[in-house]
Amino acid sequence: MVELKTPSQITAMREAGRVVAQALAAVRAHAAVGVSPRELDDVAGKVIADAGATPAFLNYLPGFAKTPYPAVTCISVNDAIVHGIPGEDPLAEGDLVSVDCGAFVDGWCGDSAVTFAVGEPAPADAALMEATERALHAGIAAAVPGAKMGDVSAAIGEVCRAGRFGLLAGYGGHGIGRRMHEDPHVPNEGRAGRGLRLRPGLAIAIEPMFNIGGRDDSRLDADGWTIRTVDGTRAAHFEHTIAITEDGPRILTAL
Repeated sequence: MVELKTPSQITAMREAGRVVAQALAAVRAHAAVGVSPRELDDVAGKVIADAGATPAFLNYLPGFAKTPYPAVTCISVNDAIVHGIPGEDPLAEGDLVSVDCGAFVDGWCGDSAVTFAVGEPAPADAALMEATERALHAGIAAAVPGAKMGDVSAAIGEVCRAGRFGLLAGYGGHGIGRRMHEDPHVPNEGRAGRGLRLRPGLAIAIEPMFNIGGRDDSRLDADGWTIRTVDGTRAAHFEHTIAITEDGPRILTAL
């Protein structure tokens, strides 16, 4: 069931989104050659704890997983697309790092992701990140009252296919609010003019996931969480939680 939020509830979600944005900014500032993803996870955890918030990912157990998620953030490096478990291996110059983070404040959730390079990115990585982030904002721009969910999906998919990138099949964004994952599903590719009509009060997380290799398939690590590209090419992931308002889309996870 799709739940529409009131203006006051959207304001409450904004507070959760602000904490997530602060955690991601702190992680990005701390990332450097020799720093491990586990250290970055600790940085995010401290920001969330200091804000009096609760991490959304820690111990999360969705239906597809065999074990609860063991960290505060998902940190996916290079060919890992999403759901990477932060480990102890230090980051190296040129690594591509995707960080996904969620938090609850007063029972409301914010969820966001960003990808960045450690040091100077390779040209192909820079192009991948630019296109993925541009697709995110194209999807957000399409999320206006009266539009259809397919308009959001088509805007994201158009950027992906124009750049000849791959798109993680079967994955996309989601409704969000009192729970991290709510209805509706937000596909990263679709037909404009189709699907759910977007109404003020709808809160969704939009999250394109592109890869350089141009393939849509993926493989799952033995940890049961980390999803990687089949061909070992690099991936990027950007996400914002937004609310649809009478005045258009409002980003709830910006600084």
